[in-house]
Parts: sequence; C-alpha cells; structure tokens
Amino acid sequence: MPQPAAEHSPATFPMFGLDFSVLSEQDIASMVATTLRTPAQGVGLIITPNIQHIGLLRQNPALLQACKHAALLTCDGFPLYYYAKWRGEPAQGRVTGRGIVAKLIAQPALLAHHRLFMVLDSDQTVRIARDWAARHGLADRLDCAVPAMGFDKRPADMEALARQIARHGTTLLFMGVGAPRSEIFVDQYRAILPPCWALCIGQGLLIAFDCVPTPHRLVEHFNLEWLWRIVLEPKRMFGRYACSTRGFICAVIRDLVHRD
Repeated sequence: MPQPAAEHSPATFPMFGLDFSVLSEQDIASMVATTLRTPAQGVGLIITPNIQHIGLLRQNPALLQACKHAALLTCDGFPLYYYAKWRGEPAQGRVTGRGIVAKLIAQPALLAHHRLFMVLDSDQTVRIARDWAARHGLADRLDCAVPAMGFDKRPADMEALARQIARHGTTLLFMGVGAPRSEIFVDQYRAILPPCWALCIGQGLLIAFDCVPTPHRLVEHFNLEWLWRIVLEPKRMFGRYACSTRGFICAVIRDLVHRD
C-alpha cells in the first residue's frame, strides 16, 4: 500500500531561476505510484517543462508561479537537457511527461490504492481511459472530466472542475489539456484540490492509450519529435515551435547573463 510522501525534497539544480529535479522518469513514476500526499503537504504538482514553458515564463506570471510552487520540475525538452549538461548541471537525461505516464500506465497494479482522476480532451478519450481502467480492475478508482473549450478563462468552470476532483477523493491527478492551462489550473486551485500528485502531461495519456501516432524510435533517438509533430499538425505546430524557440533562446541569454 502507498506510504505517505516524505517531507524532504529531492536533489535539484538551478536553471532559469527555477529548481530542476535530478530524478529519472522511473524514479518519479515509482514515487508517485507508491506514496500518497498528506493533507499537510497538499498538492504535489509535477511539471515537465519544454521550450514552450521556458519561452512563456517571462510573459506569463501565472505559469512562473506554478513552476516556482511545483514539487518537481524536470527537463522534458531536449534543448533544456542539453543546456543543463552544457552548464555542468547534474541532469541525468530527458525526463518527459510522456515517459512518466507510460511507466505508470504500464504498471496498473501499483495504482490500485490510488484514486485516479483524468482531465482529458474528448469523450472518446474518456471511453478509452475507462476501458483501460476496467481491464485492470480500476474502474471504481477512476473518474474523468472533459472541460469545455476555454474553461481556463472562466473561474466558475475551473472551480467546478476542482471541486469535482476533490469530491472523488483524488490522490493521483492527470492533467491532459495542455500547457500552460494544466499547470496554472492546478496551482491556482490547490486550496480546493485534495492532497494528490498532479501530473501535467499534455498528450502523454493520448500516447499511452495509443490515441495518437507515436514516432519511430529513430525519431526519438535523434530528438526529432518536434519535427514529427510539425509533420502531423503543420498549421498548429509550426508557429508554436517558432515562437517557443525564439522565447527559449531569449531565456537562455538572460539565464547566462544573470547566472551567479
């Protein structure tokens, strides 16, 4: 049975004014699966930043606050990881939301003592999630929600979602509605949310449930997932990556200038 989460913080290193964890995907998945947050600890927000997150920090104070309040930050995007290594930081490798989720979903028996809640993109994904839970004896442990488009602009909708998550007695929350909405929602409504691990994992669940195509292993080996996503969604992703890349480069320059 999961034990209460330890009060001490894992080792971290500073970058972009934030503290990044040195834990691996397996370390985090094991910690989440086998420990419970206590009422005193509250929400344990886990954010896996990529260049989009870093590029938005300067212009999005709410996202910056969420990152500062997070229990764990990891280097998801390969530019973050390589920058950390270039700086001589003890990053152990890329630690992606997709990887953490895949390890959790692959070991459903470890989740039997959790109360799971998944915030998803569509009713179809909810059906897939419920089928997965039923196959592994977790049907009574899972609840789901599909927020309406633009819910993050309506405080009443966000509060209603937070209360639904709390009523379920959630101990493990998967936020799959994309950045920075997921991160900001969890941070701003942590007073309503129950003590739980909160994973902001974007398309991580969609990939784990085989709802979207996965890149060839060579694409992952050469860190070309960004190109893979542009090929799949050129209109949406090209502009996003261009803007994120520009913002990330500016953030690196500021980080170097202000580094102690």
